[in-house]
Amino acid sequence: MKQLTITFMMLFAVTSAFAQTTLSKQVADWERAKVFTKEYLDAMPDDGYAFKPTPEIRSFAQQMDHLADANFAFISGATGKKSPFEGSAEKMADQSKATVTKVVMDSYDFAISSLKGLTEADLGKDVKVFGMDMKSGVAFEKAFEHQTHHRGQATVYIRLKGVKPPQEKLF
Repeated sequence: MKQLTITFMMLFAVTSAFAQTTLSKQVADWERAKVFTKEYLDAMPDDGYAFKPTPEIRSFAQQMDHLADANFAFISGATGKKSPFEGSAEKMADQSKATVTKVVMDSYDFAISSLKGLTEADLGKDVKVFGMDMKSGVAFEKAFEHQTHHRGQATVYIRLKGVKPPQEKLF
């Protein structure tokens, strides 16, 4: 019995030593997503930012601006911090590659710096995002899912402009 207890304690210690915390995993995932999204923004030619695959959907710039608007809104709701961006990126008059890239990267910086300012316990706090009750950590997860969804939609835009999209970054 003593040997079994020691074995379990050692297994727990080793597992704990190599386990990545929820917070550190989220920071790493957001940092990776920022790099991946920047590759998408860079891949689209300047003239592709106004491109719409069909008239009734968002342009590439609006798609990426929508991603940024949601990042700002989700993270603001998850943390109670005021968004550093005023208004809607999607409705900005300037939809140039340089302006869209800056706003989108700023939205990732807001998410990453906000996460770095939290503790594991903060992720378990109750918040209200878009009128829904959830935990702060869940709000960050939903924001991550949302940006992934819209970056994925942007793949079609890039392909339709004759450009190969960036290589997938799962790790």
